Amino acid sequence: MYPHRMEIKFQKMHGTRNDFIVFHDLTNSVELSPDRVAAICDRRAGVGADGVIVVRSDESADFFMDYMNSDGSLAEMCGNGIRCLAKYAYDNGLTRNTTIRVRTRAGIKMLRLFQGPDGLIDTVRVDMGRPVFDPALIPVDIQTETLPIVDHRIEAQGRAFDATIVSMGNPHCVIFVHDDPEELPVLYGPTIERHSLFPARTNVEFVRVIDRTRILMRVWERGSGETFACGTGACAAVVAARLKELVDPETTVHLKGGDLLVEWQTFTSSVLMSGPSVSVYNGTINI
Repeated sequence: MYPHRMEIKFQKMHGTRNDFIVFHDLTNSVELSPDRVAAICDRRAGVGADGVIVVRSDESADFFMDYMNSDGSLAEMCGNGIRCLAKYAYDNGLTRNTTIRVRTRAGIKMLRLFQGPDGLIDTVRVDMGRPVFDPALIPVDIQTETLPIVDHRIEAQGRAFDATIVSMGNPHCVIFVHDDPEELPVLYGPTIERHSLFPARTNVEFVRVIDRTRILMRVWERGSGETFACGTGACAAVVAARLKELVDPETTVHLKGGDLLVEWQTFTSSVLMSGPSVSVYNGTINI
């Protein structure tokens, strides 16, 4: 099936247990089909991951993040993934800078890299840019002149939800609930992901507010299913909570895989996300 296979060295990495297969191709010569990506990400027959990140060269930035979901579909942006890319690039000697620019399908992002005691990167802060509220750019099929879209009624499997809809480079449907944290209704995620309102599908965040500085979130990611964390989703959740005046500008997001710190001041401000990036092991695979 793959007559021109080549051996690739990769690192298995994660950001708050949102895990990725990461390798670099600075000549931009390696192509992966959606089927091959899905096979590599298969947790029983492949390496297993929420997605694949290829670190590529770029004329307008230090690197390009070529990111694919575990089903092989392309993604515009991944907040946990871009932190892993930064650690991979620095730790593997692709850059010596602790401030880098990475182009994504959602534009160029600025990253600040912080070293741990071993001299390797352990924390990354990402300027995620401003949230997008224009329905055509999210995209969401809602005709309204009242923006942002807050508490729009969505029905899924017989249950009605009030959703706040925003893009952080990719579409997010944020739903605030009062369910027990262990029973947040992620089972509705698949239906909402493919709801007719979302022509490009959507990520779905189920959020419970703890207090003014903490929220709890579970996430159903477009193309990957439920994951332990989603960086863009955490940002979207804080933006939505700020729009509803539920939290302060600096908010800790508690996810199944760990915590992220998200900051958003005003509509004219970028969203800033800080969190860990971890290398799990090195390996090789034929692609």
